[in-house]
Amino acid sequence: MRTLATAALLALLPLSASAQTPEVTDVKVVVAAPQDVSAPPADAEVTASGLASKVLTPGTGTEHPTLSDKVKVHYSGWTTDGKLFDSSVERGKPIVFGLDRVIAGWAEGVQLMVKGEKRRLWIPAKLAYEGKPDKPQGMLVFDVELLDILRVPPPPPDVAAPPADAQTSESGLAWKVLTPGSGDRRVSKNGAVRVHYTGWTTDGKMFDSSIAKGAPAFFELQKVIPGWTEGLQLMAEGETRRFWIPKKLAYRGLPGKPEGMLVFDIQLLEIVRP
Repeated sequence: MRTLATAALLALLPLSASAQTPEVTDVKVVVAAPQDVSAPPADAEVTASGLASKVLTPGTGTEHPTLSDKVKVHYSGWTTDGKLFDSSVERGKPIVFGLDRVIAGWAEGVQLMVKGEKRRLWIPAKLAYEGKPDKPQGMLVFDVELLDILRVPPPPPDVAAPPADAQTSESGLAWKVLTPGSGDRRVSKNGAVRVHYTGWTTDGKMFDSSIAKGAPAFFELQKVIPGWTEGLQLMAEGETRRFWIPKKLAYRGLPGKPEGMLVFDIQLLEIVRP
């Protein structure tokens, strides 16, 4: 059953939260309204659009998210009378969303940030929900912590077919090591792994990505397509490898699945069970 807090989140992020509905924890975190909730202070930065912001905790690095990126954040939101209407902090679970799927003030404000930064945003009504029924009205105030920038890689230039320097097994599986791993430990066909991955069809269409979901994936090798079962057994922990998986080692015409040869970039983060 969804709580009122979860319903508020879905109202805030109507196009991005359906696959990332937070789990409500048993631990109640009290999030107090900031003292300057009623209006931006004199030292706030103001953009041409009218968005005001103030860095609460500096981040690291120089990379900023772009409108095409997904981000992982913690946040709390108030109306200017200090009423909290939504908070991932209160729920105890961060959220992942695309910057092209949220209100304009969020999209603009988060692009100003770097990873690890916490910033307060004063979002004028015109950049929020002005005139939209059942949404918080007027200026909205958010504290946002940018936990991660989830930049899904573009289709590789060799997505259409294995290049000349790719290696090929007797089964027809082709691969190329992108980043070497370390150690001699390997997973068996009965093992389990934790990975990051992105998959494309040979026309460059991405059909799945753990990066876009904001969390690594856990797989048992006996429960994945044959090309994955074979390929993962070749990899060392920390390695990233590109696989060209022929149809016979992929979904073999199963309805609702991508067709033909599939291309995957897989990063083996951890052998959970050898």
